[in-house]
Amino acid sequence: MGLFNRKSKPVTKEHRTASNDTAEKANGTNGTTPPPGTSNGVLPQYNHNNHEVTRGINPDGESGRKGFSPIHFLKITWRSSCTASRIVNVLWPFVPAAIALHFVKGDHHLWTFAVNYIAMVPAANLLGFAGQEFARKLPSVAGIIIETMLGGVVEIVLFMVLIAKDDGTGQPGHGNKILVIQAAILGSILTNLLLCLGSCFLVGGMKHKEQKFHPAISEVGSGLLLVAGFALLIPSAFFSSLSGSTVPEGQEGYTETLLRRDTQSISHGVSIILIISFLLYLVYNCVSHDNVFEEVLKADELADRDRHKDLRKAKLTMTEAIIAILISLTFISLIAVFLVAEIEYVVEHGVPDTFLGLILVPLVEKAAEHITTIDEAHDNQMNFALFHCLGPSLQTALFNAPLVVIVGWGLHKPMDLNFEIFTVVLLVLSILVVGNFLRDGSSNYLEGALLVVSEIPDVKRFVAGSKLILRCVKVVYVIIAVTAYYYPNAELTTSNGRAAAEGGETVEHAIRMLMH
Repeated sequence: MGLFNRKSKPVTKEHRTASNDTAEKANGTNGTTPPPGTSNGVLPQYNHNNHEVTRGINPDGESGRKGFSPIHFLKITWRSSCTASRIVNVLWPFVPAAIALHFVKGDHHLWTFAVNYIAMVPAANLLGFAGQEFARKLPSVAGIIIETMLGGVVEIVLFMVLIAKDDGTGQPGHGNKILVIQAAILGSILTNLLLCLGSCFLVGGMKHKEQKFHPAISEVGSGLLLVAGFALLIPSAFFSSLSGSTVPEGQEGYTETLLRRDTQSISHGVSIILIISFLLYLVYNCVSHDNVFEEVLKADELADRDRHKDLRKAKLTMTEAIIAILISLTFISLIAVFLVAEIEYVVEHGVPDTFLGLILVPLVEKAAEHITTIDEAHDNQMNFALFHCLGPSLQTALFNAPLVVIVGWGLHKPMDLNFEIFTVVLLVLSILVVGNFLRDGSSNYLEGALLVVSEIPDVKRFVAGSKLILRCVKVVYVIIAVTAYYYPNAELTTSNGRAAAEGGETVEHAIRMLMH
């Protein structure tokens, strides 16, 4: 897996760098790391590269420099974290091209969409690398959570631009961006759970016969995801169960307008509860149980045989990391605005809303983060990889999705959690499948292949003790992508009541379709 091999030679020498022999001796030959130095509060502390450690900075993230150096900045950001991430940097010419193409007059909507879509990848890659460099200067748990939340900024920006551009009518049509947002919310979670996690199992399993991970990460993550999945299902189930019993507008009784109003109220309440749950999750990880997660992640770092090579790499200073984050956020915001402006044209020319939100948007916003996660799995850092798979999924379900609902509430946009039954059922079933794969605390390439590309005729044959999964589940990423492409747009049919087509699908009918 040459794409994820990290170079052992630093791009540039930082001052006071130890020789290779000294660095090897400091790191040990077995990959374990002794304390970087001793400090009694008076004597300075030095890290593995013999750099004096700045007060408050994790020794592993110390760069040995201060301030901003343009040459170091460009070299280190171009090198990135691994070969695959560096290959993505080749796409940087698309960023100025995307910005220029937006202001060029003429009918070139498809080209503008395509170029901006590609340009989002290197911009997000820079944000991911800068977040990683920033996180390395902090304690392990706080660092990885901040890194994960920075990765979710791309998603938040896209959601905010989409909700701002929505026509506010709530009616099916190309000016309605809510259907795209709803599909993107579920698509983001599915991409992390199926494509990213499956790729981690597959890539890591091809190098290691079996990989272990700690239940403190897998059980907390999968349990919270299951709760979030059912919370996202409740508004859809409420609307679907009552949509057939409403009376026509103007008559006394429970009309569709009242039903939609109540569904929005439920969505607002669920959103507030989910955000509170996310804050509790952060407190649990960073305050009350931080020592548990710190120990697990530190053991993962020490298990990496290439750790001594990573420690010798040149690193960004704190100032450079912050500047890189700001630059990437600027480009991401511009590209997101230009990308959303062309969505209406793309949908008009045959790309379904569901496919756009469920597959295309999550792929581009998560691409850079997935590269980092797969690289960690390749290096047998499965606890880090699992944190990077489950963490973004939890952030999307518990924070990003509720946030866009509350923002829509403030903007008087009919944004709610009343998802298409088809997509939300896929989400819940996917969470159940992944939860069973994580139950035994180990992974292999077979489980990864099943999550990514294979049809699962009977999950019970592959996962011992599985009692929660329905038979004949066909809930894998490629199948979902193909199905989403052929799923009709809202003006043709919908199950959440945004179109007045008769015979809308119920929850039971959607499940029967998946089980057939």
